Amino acid sequence: MTRKLPLLTEDNSPFWQGGAQGRLLIHHCADCTRFFHPPAPICPHCGSFEVAPRVVSGKGKVLSYTINHQAWRPDLTEPYVVAIVELAEQAGLRFVTNIVGLPAEAVHIDMPVRVRFEQHEDVWLPLFEKDA
Repeated sequence: MTRKLPLLTEDNSPFWQGGAQGRLLIHHCADCTRFFHPPAPICPHCGSFEVAPRVVSGKGKVLSYTINHQAWRPDLTEPYVVAIVELAEQAGLRFVTNIVGLPAEAVHIDMPVRVRFEQHEDVWLPLFEKDA
């Protein structure tokens, strides 16, 4: 599937390029000790500038999902899953991604997942697959 790639910035490059080393990097605040996503130069919880990317486990669970059957472009020939995944490190640490590596109909709420990366040019997309 052809994907629209993000514009890399100083703040988001660790997130989009950490997959080159197999690492999922999420911004973390040193003052309030909370993770947050998307990456930003200021903590959205406490307003601190003491933020930096930190490696997380890459494990989580599916909170919600939808199966898209509409081929919006010619290269989209199979149904695919768009999901909200909550990472294990912190309640509420969520982002939108795709679930891959199994039939779309096998995805379910609370399914344990782990990250895997798919490279497109200089971006490593964090996608998720079922965790054992």
